[in-house]
Amino acid sequence: MEENNNYEHEEELNNEHQEAAESITKVTGMYKEWFLDYASYVILERAVPSIEDGFKPVQRRIMHSMKDLDDGRYNKVANIVGHTMQYHPHGDASIGDAMVQMGQKELLIDMQGNWGNVLTGDRAAASRYIEARLSKFALDVVFNAKTTEWQLSYDGRKKEPVNLPVKFPLLLAQGAEGIAVGLSTKILPHNFVELIDASIKYLKGRSFTIVPDFITGGIADVTNYNDGKRGGKVRVRAKISALDKKTLVITEIPFGTTTTSLIDSILKANDKGKIKIKRIEDNTAANVEILVHLPTNVSPDKTIDALYAFTSCENSISPLCCVIEDNKPHFIGVTEVLKKSTDFTVELLKSELEIQLNELEEQWHFSSLERIFIENRIYRDIEEVETWEGVIKAIDEGLKPHTKHLKREVTEEDIVRLTEIRIKKISKFDIDKAKQFIESLEEKIAEVKHHLDNLITYAIDYFKELKTKYGKGKERKTEIRIFDDIVATKVVMRNSKLYVNREEGFIGTSLKKDEFVCDCADIDDIIVFRDNGSMMVTKVDSKTFVGKGIIHVAVFKKKDKRSVYNMIYKDGTKGPSYMKRFNVTSVTRDKEYNLANDNDKSKVLYFTANPNGEAEVVTILLRSVGSIKKLKWDIDFADLAIKGRSVRGNLVSKHPIKKIEFKEAGVSTLKPRKIWFDETVQRLNVDQRGELLGEFKAEDKILIATQSGKIKAVAPNLEMHFDNDMIVLEKWNPKKPISAVYFDGNKERYFVKRFLIETPDKEEIFISEHEKSQLEIVATDFRPIAEVVFSKRSLEKITLNFEEFIAVKGIKALGNQLTTDKIRQINLLDSLPYEEEVEEPVEEIEVTEEEVLDTELELAIEEQPKKEFDTVKEDKANKALQNALKKKKENRKDDDQTSLF
Repeated sequence: MEENNNYEHEEELNNEHQEAAESITKVTGMYKEWFLDYASYVILERAVPSIEDGFKPVQRRIMHSMKDLDDGRYNKVANIVGHTMQYHPHGDASIGDAMVQMGQKELLIDMQGNWGNVLTGDRAAASRYIEARLSKFALDVVFNAKTTEWQLSYDGRKKEPVNLPVKFPLLLAQGAEGIAVGLSTKILPHNFVELIDASIKYLKGRSFTIVPDFITGGIADVTNYNDGKRGGKVRVRAKISALDKKTLVITEIPFGTTTTSLIDSILKANDKGKIKIKRIEDNTAANVEILVHLPTNVSPDKTIDALYAFTSCENSISPLCCVIEDNKPHFIGVTEVLKKSTDFTVELLKSELEIQLNELEEQWHFSSLERIFIENRIYRDIEEVETWEGVIKAIDEGLKPHTKHLKREVTEEDIVRLTEIRIKKISKFDIDKAKQFIESLEEKIAEVKHHLDNLITYAIDYFKELKTKYGKGKERKTEIRIFDDIVATKVVMRNSKLYVNREEGFIGTSLKKDEFVCDCADIDDIIVFRDNGSMMVTKVDSKTFVGKGIIHVAVFKKKDKRSVYNMIYKDGTKGPSYMKRFNVTSVTRDKEYNLANDNDKSKVLYFTANPNGEAEVVTILLRSVGSIKKLKWDIDFADLAIKGRSVRGNLVSKHPIKKIEFKEAGVSTLKPRKIWFDETVQRLNVDQRGELLGEFKAEDKILIATQSGKIKAVAPNLEMHFDNDMIVLEKWNPKKPISAVYFDGNKERYFVKRFLIETPDKEEIFISEHEKSQLEIVATDFRPIAEVVFSKRSLEKITLNFEEFIAVKGIKALGNQLTTDKIRQINLLDSLPYEEEVEEPVEEIEVTEEEVLDTELELAIEEQPKKEFDTVKEDKANKALQNALKKKKENRKDDDQTSLF
């Protein structure tokens, strides 16, 4: 019995399994259709704006609902959201969020209550607590029921607009962002006034360019904007300035950030050691104000660059302009969007004019009929008519003799309207007023026809009126500037310490018991030289093996031609000794380079690293072997050219060197560096951008003076930042006096002073420190002349010769009184001639390209006296070589070592 039951049970299971297998349905086709439907719905109905009016569906429905509810007063946002749900088949949260985002753009919605803060990221209050109504701009530009195309809402109960008749490039003014299925859009906002100007230029047939403008302000580099198309990039920065030596202030933030996220990124960078700050103070209210307090001995200029490099103070935005046109997504540029939007505006204006013309002509037609009907007393013809058909016919017959001047035939509808005229209006009918009204209608008709005939001019005037009416307060907020690239390794805060274990060949930040090298950062590269003449560059780490025999370790600076290495090495175990000067500008990380003639058995005898190309004098001492006569002589590295790292170098001696002693330090042999100032980015550079300040040696400085009366002479640094009120920037001449006229707030009179800067590298105030004191003019010529113009017209202007008026005194001196009368302005005139004593230029050593010197030429140079060696350096190598070879043959039997020079 049990076996039979089991058999029956198995059979039932098999039957059920077969039935289940037969009921399986493949979903491949449905997947393809449904996914496409879903993707199309998200793209067209949710995420991507329409090019016609610039709205996404939810935004368009919000605007339509607000127009439905508009009575001039504020409505609760909760009521507007509920009303919008009649048109939008989604929840109230999404509608409310979309409405808040629209309101925060401060263009279409007049807000009341707490709508959040785009600067701080604070959210808006609940929709039941805040109110809204349409702005005057929205009422003027967005709506016109007569030119709107309508469609049924999702449930068929209401009618909603297919597109709103927007007569303005609204999409570019507001911007848009959305993620759909398989594509996304990110259209950046642009300036209201600039869009109007661009539309006017387009209508006039002129070229135009539009760039983004953000409500948060900040600074933007739109060099690679690419017209807002895919692949473009906009770099945005916060506006940061130095409040004082220990405080930075952020007054504007980049688009896409808030003060909260910005502060978080700064704190995170500080925790990681990228920057060093003391504390942050957020005073943001209506305007951004973030105070960044710095510790002592931290450079404000370097910290500003570090904030841009390691925090959200600089962001990169990738625009992607995707719009819906003809129910399809299209990727186009913002220029094309503006052109199409302007064309739509022209078409809408034309439609409005045509509708207005038709309405005026209808009004003129009926007013004329009305006048004929009353003036000719045609209404009396129907007094005895008993039927309605008879009334219509009687009026029609009565009008015929008087309607030849009308522009269209009289219809039955016109006659019906005449019968509806009240007796009171007939009795009070004034023929003169009727004539005047008809004439005014004819003037309006002529005006509308004129606008239609000159549609482009009419559209231009329309845009100009928009600019006049709504452009105030909508000036550009984001400053456009070209950014210089910040090298992270130059501005990173080096708060880690690098150590070296020379004996075991390790470097790293965790070797705290070993020799300290320098401060470093975790993004630095480290350059290492070893006593066998090898060199390598590696990433800083906690502990890295680089090989034994370490003679020099330092942070590596890429493309640094100012750092020069002086080296003397022995080529192999029994080879001659060579000397070379070289720099290292670029290498492959973790690759070992041999600097000693590619001989792994070479030995470095002398090595120094010189950050500014210094060249020292050393003494060579040879071993007393055989019949060598000269065992000691001096070598000056300054007489050796700087070449590439792979060059063999010049021969020092073929005999063994006992010792090399340092004799005396030298000065930099590098050429003076030309420095330019680029006013566009307010930075120094060596790339020939902007105004040339001059050629700077190691000891040279630049003079900086500001309108606030501060002056300093400091060494030029390419990472320097300059105050907005800077009025003097030039190469400093210590012998040239500075002349100034200033108003002293304490004594309330004007003073003249001349002074020299006696303490370079220190910022000093050269006017009195009273709050009302003000610098009028500063001159840096040797013998300046100025013209002083007084505010009183009765006072004649005077010519001021600074040299005769006052002698050169100290910077703290008050100066000589110029006048107590109020000065309107001071103009600098041509200075008196002055001939400055010019020092004779000293020949400088220039960095040359990498090359391998010819051995015969080296040996020839070795045997030459100093005079002939100098001749070789002056490009007379051939002649020197012949003389050297001739002398070498004569002295071939002499084994004594001669000096290199």
